[in-house]
Amino acid sequence: MLFEKLSVWQRSSKLACSVFNTFERNKNFALKDQVFRSSLSIPSNIAEGEERETSKEKVRFYYYAKGSCGELVTQLQIAIKTEQIEREAGLVMVREAREIAKILASLITRHKRALKAAT
Repeated sequence: MLFEKLSVWQRSSKLACSVFNTFERNKNFALKDQVFRSSLSIPSNIAEGEERETSKEKVRFYYYAKGSCGELVTQLQIAIKTEQIEREAGLVMVREAREIAKILASLITRHKRALKAAT
């Protein structure tokens, strides 16, 4: 699959694994479930977008992935503030989620430009 070669997919998959490892033993099941879902959503939506046939559809799924980055950052910050996870580990994941969101924003811009040029 081509999406597996994308560095943004690789990084977001690695981030999801870090989230899983960090929250694995966490007893706050509601937070844990939300964090797992948002972290999984990032690489999943990148993959789904890459499997779509049009750039317009690809951009839509990149937006979904970028939105999930925002969700994850919010959830991680709450987990840090409520001492559900260690501060430094949480901040590392927050930084990575923000970096992934920046990459996605760049991909969105590039694909939108290509769409405009094609019309």
